[in-house]
Order: sequence, then C-alpha cells, then structure tokens
Amino acid sequence: MSASGVVNGVHTAKKQKTEPTTLHDEHSVVLVLDYGSQYTQLICRRIREIGVFSMMFPGDASMERIKSVNPKVIILSGGPNSVHVEDSPRVPNEFFSYCNENSIPVLGICYGMQLIVQMLGGTVGSGVVGGEYGRMPIIIQPTSCLYSFQDNSKPNVWMSHGDEATKLPDGFKVVARSEQGAVVAIEHPEHRIFGLQYHPEVMHTEQGTDTIRHFLLDIACLKADWTMAEVLETQLRLIEQQVGPDQHAICALSGGVDSTVAATLVHKVLGDRLHCVFVDHGLLRYKEGERVMGMFTQHLHLPVTLVDHSEAMLSKLKGVTDPEKKRKAIGAEFIEVFKNFAAKLESELGTKPAYLVQVGVGMAAVACQVTLDDTAALASASSTACTRGNTNTYWCRRAIA
Repeated sequence: MSASGVVNGVHTAKKQKTEPTTLHDEHSVVLVLDYGSQYTQLICRRIREIGVFSMMFPGDASMERIKSVNPKVIILSGGPNSVHVEDSPRVPNEFFSYCNENSIPVLGICYGMQLIVQMLGGTVGSGVVGGEYGRMPIIIQPTSCLYSFQDNSKPNVWMSHGDEATKLPDGFKVVARSEQGAVVAIEHPEHRIFGLQYHPEVMHTEQGTDTIRHFLLDIACLKADWTMAEVLETQLRLIEQQVGPDQHAICALSGGVDSTVAATLVHKVLGDRLHCVFVDHGLLRYKEGERVMGMFTQHLHLPVTLVDHSEAMLSKLKGVTDPEKKRKAIGAEFIEVFKNFAAKLESELGTKPAYLVQVGVGMAAVACQVTLDDTAALASASSTACTRGNTNTYWCRRAIA
C-alpha cells in the first residue's frame, strides 16, 4: 500500500507499519511473458501444478518491471505473431544479457523460441510445406539437457507454427527435429537458454508436463515448495494487515466468479464488517436474482443486501440504442445505488466504511481507502457490479479508480 494521498481522484490509505508480504517475496518466481498464445494461462497452471510459483506479464513488459519480481526462471510464451513483422512483440534489448549475468534460465515456447533465435543472431524462415500443425512425432536426442529424463525417443507433440528456425545463433545446438526435418528443440546449456517449437503445456504432448518439470527442477534447480493453499493463507494475511480491526468494507457483488471469490475471502477476515450489495438492475435472467441471493446467503453465508433498482434502470435505458450511451446510463444508475447504500450504511454504523473491495488484474487483496462519495470510485465499482463472466480478472490491491 502506498502512503496517504490521492490517485486518480481516489484517497488512498496511510501506509501500514508492517508492509504486506507478497508471494514472490517468499518463493522463487517463474515469470511467463505472454505473447498472445491461447495456452499462456495453461503454462502458468502447469508450473503451479508442479509446485512452483508463477506470474504472468505481457510480452512487452519493461526490463524494470521484469526485474521487480526477481525471477529465477523466465518463459517466453507462444503467440500468433511472426518475428518478421515490423513491431512484432519482443523482449527488451538488454533482456538476454540480464538473464546471463544473473544465471536466469530461459525457455522459449513456439513464438518464444523463434524470438530467441532471431534476437540472438539466428535466422527464422518460412516453415516447410506451409508449417506444421496438430499432433505429430518428433525425434529427440536423449543425451541432451532438455531430454535427459525422456524414455521415449519419438514422442508425439502438439505443433502450431508457420515459421521455423533455419539457422541457430552461435553456441546453440539442435536437440529435436520433426519427421519433416524442422528444428523443434534447441539448447545452449552454458547460457541456460532453451527453446521448444511445440507446446509442452497441452495434454496432446506426451510427457509435456514432465519436460516442464525437468526444466524447472533439474535444469533450473528450483524447489517445488509452493501450493495453491498458500495463496489463500497469503491473501487472508494481506487483508488482515491492511484493514484495521474496527474498519468496514463494501463489496459490489455481481453473482459472477470474481466478485464472489473476492467477497468470500474478505468475509473470512472481516466477518460482519463486510457489507455486500447485489443490485437487481432489471437485466437479469428469469429468477436469476433469487438463485444468486440463495447462493450468497444459504451456501456462502455472505452478508448481502439486495437492492431492486430495476424500474429506474430500465426507464433510463428506454429508447436508448447507442451502446456507449447505454453504458454511461447504466454506470450513472449504479453510482446512485452505491452512494445511497453507502450513506445508509454510514448512518447505521455511525462511521463511514473505509474500504471498497475491487476486482482487477493482480493478486487478491483489499486495497486503498477511498471516500465513498468519490464519483470516479463509484463509477468503477459499478462496472464491477454489472459485468459478469470475465474469468481473466482477479481483485487487486489498488482502490477502485
């Protein structure tokens, strides 16, 4: 948490005496740089299943941001891009020197491997017969670093590439080829840089998870000392450190996964000091409000207030056809709902609720203190309350802004 101040119009809380400990302070971090592959989240999942903590940054993350998490391993994901296209995503120019100086192993997958080859002086050309796609066998070198664990010299893997490496950078060697002769695995053991043209993270690849495990535990020498259960413990500790023993928080619930998980975690710490609000905006499915409220109260035992704002909301949308005008109209109505709910809660409690639980990108934690009459804060809260189904977001440490 930052010291007291104003960020984007939102008043932040004063810095706690004890700074919350994050997961990457306690465990070795495998940083996955995302270049747009549909499997990038799956790479992170496989790493965590092995017992190692992983984080994902966008592929164009700055060197400063990469250094900020002190990664012990970096994986470059696949993606739909070609290294030949101008302005295609790539790592910072100093990336490989930083990894070499700090003995950080690097693994490139699909586009990530082509990025390694191209940026280190090799050549990437058009694939044989238009590329390779789908499940197919490859021929490996079992004496290589990457495949020293492998008991099958011709495993089936999942390919999806149009370009391929045609000339390797100095010091690299080919350790696997496809039956068509394409280079599908490379390594430079001295510099601890490796590349796979196929996707080891998918189930279609035989011993794919074993390949990732071998890379992390045997080549990179990481310890499998992280579990998903520890995420819960860490987030509960963060909440307890950030929210004072007498302070209250408000959470806008949509009925979706993200806000429900956030509310459940905060409720474990705050108990009846958490005040959830579920808004019936008139656009719910048949009896959806009843089912959602039943889940909240009977199964999750969350303290939830149902606000029926359907007539007012629908009247504001009547005759409006422009999507942007609809969005603004919905947002404005949610602002009114939350302002009224906050004012009513303050009169009942005798004190203003200090925190809003926000859903955003990052790890779970209650964030910055806000003034609940802040229009920008409530507008952002409204988007959380009315948006459902975005499973790529988690609630974050910053205030609604």
